[in-house]
Amino acid sequence: MSSKRKAEHKILSFSTTMRTPQRIAGFLIRLKKYDGQVLTNELIDKIVKDVIRKKLYWTMYLKSKPDLKSVYESEDIYFTDEQLEEIVANSPQKHKESGFDKGWPSRFQTWYGLCKEFGFADYGIGKTVNISQSGHMLCDAYEPTDTEEDVSKTIQNVFLNALVKYPSNNPFRRNANENIPLLLLMNVIKLLKEDENNAGVSRKEIPFILCWPDNDATKLYKYIKDFRAKYGFTASDDTVYKMCLNLLNSTNETRFKKSQITKEAVDDFLRKMRVTGVIALRGMGRFVDFNKLESQKIEYVLKNYGEYRTFATELEYYNFIGKMDAQIVSIETDAVTYNIQDIRKAKLSEVASKYSNEQIRYELELLSTNRGSKDLYFSDIDEPTRLEFLTSIALQQALAGASVEPNYHIDDEGNPTFTASGGLGDIEVYDSSHNSLFEVTLMRGKNQAVLEIPAIKRHLDEIKEEKNKFAVFVAPFLHADATFMIDFTKYHHKLDIFGYTITEFCEKLKTTTLLQQFDKSITKPLTDPDKLC
Repeated sequence: MSSKRKAEHKILSFSTTMRTPQRIAGFLIRLKKYDGQVLTNELIDKIVKDVIRKKLYWTMYLKSKPDLKSVYESEDIYFTDEQLEEIVANSPQKHKESGFDKGWPSRFQTWYGLCKEFGFADYGIGKTVNISQSGHMLCDAYEPTDTEEDVSKTIQNVFLNALVKYPSNNPFRRNANENIPLLLLMNVIKLLKEDENNAGVSRKEIPFILCWPDNDATKLYKYIKDFRAKYGFTASDDTVYKMCLNLLNSTNETRFKKSQITKEAVDDFLRKMRVTGVIALRGMGRFVDFNKLESQKIEYVLKNYGEYRTFATELEYYNFIGKMDAQIVSIETDAVTYNIQDIRKAKLSEVASKYSNEQIRYELELLSTNRGSKDLYFSDIDEPTRLEFLTSIALQQALAGASVEPNYHIDDEGNPTFTASGGLGDIEVYDSSHNSLFEVTLMRGKNQAVLEIPAIKRHLDEIKEEKNKFAVFVAPFLHADATFMIDFTKYHHKLDIFGYTITEFCEKLKTTTLLQQFDKSITKPLTDPDKLC
């Protein structure tokens, strides 16, 4: 019987299928339906169809079928059982994962592998599907509820709980590198701050963490110090790439591509580390540092975690990483020491001055058409949060006489980390004569009418001042049901909501200097109220 192949040094690389917490939760919610059931290929077939029904996965077969493609692109209709059968049958997955049959079973493992690594779920062919305590918390945070509670802290705590325990060579990876990446980053930041009191780790130095062979933060800190002494902060990607290949004991530029080491893996790593809430950006995304708003949590983690553990079985690992640390959950953000709104507004003003109006409108249009940003700073921000941020910047640039008060969550430097909490408007804007709310979404379907417009109505009701009040609703596309609900609110509740597509909003910004100019009723009457009955 042959022995297992010896582990080799590899760059830390998470699943490219699961880039955001929302996407991870979306897939996990589909798996949670089968919690407690034995995993078979037949059950995988059900889960696969459920994932496709929810439009979490695209197959090339859809591109060749206009009728199916139109269903996929619509938020209002879903595939029928017959259509799902057709899609699965005509989308062979030329894919093989260890422990799973070739095809869709292996595709299933590609989807859910990161959920296993992060301790959100445990499964295997012939084994019972189990969703962990942390997995249930993540699902609950993203599943619709009637409450408007703030779920951002729950999501941050779930990912912090996972990543302070996550080893690079866990039972599901064969990697000779043995460290806990988040804690390696945090300890290096701590050592650099004690030595230099600087802004933390440079983005160009992140690849060293991704390729580092052990859990020795002091050794890595000295390596970075030597690197800075020689190159400062201006080393080329080629220099960083060659140093990383040396750390990996490799000369294989086909297996370890420069773009992966210096760009793609860095972007993904930073996104996932920032989700924990303990990591902040500095210098418009060029440096990574501690988030001082979470100083108590950082202190607790550094004191209680860091020892590199090995696990005899996958189940032992799952039981360890999937259990929530109650202390992590209980520690509150240090909002007393810092004036959150002042920090938020200072960063907003800084970014509004740094970028031109045209650049911000361009970034908004990218979101409208579901295209990725190539801007180093904006690309680090999750899309829904980025929309709130960009809209706030655009309003700050256009309305010199108004106060723009966004409610998205921030790190200690004012960089957005999460969308506004439930129960709060996305962006509050007011001047001497008007109070307004700007609510933004990337949703395109009828859920605009169900989830967004009633919430806007409630937020408008809560404005008690005597000033003129109205709301502006901005989305990539205004669904007919949302337009109906806007008109209904106008004539049955005497509250003004004005809908704009992102493109219309960008055009409006070109000629707008006063808050009241967003009031469409000034130039255009709304639907006849008699037609609403």
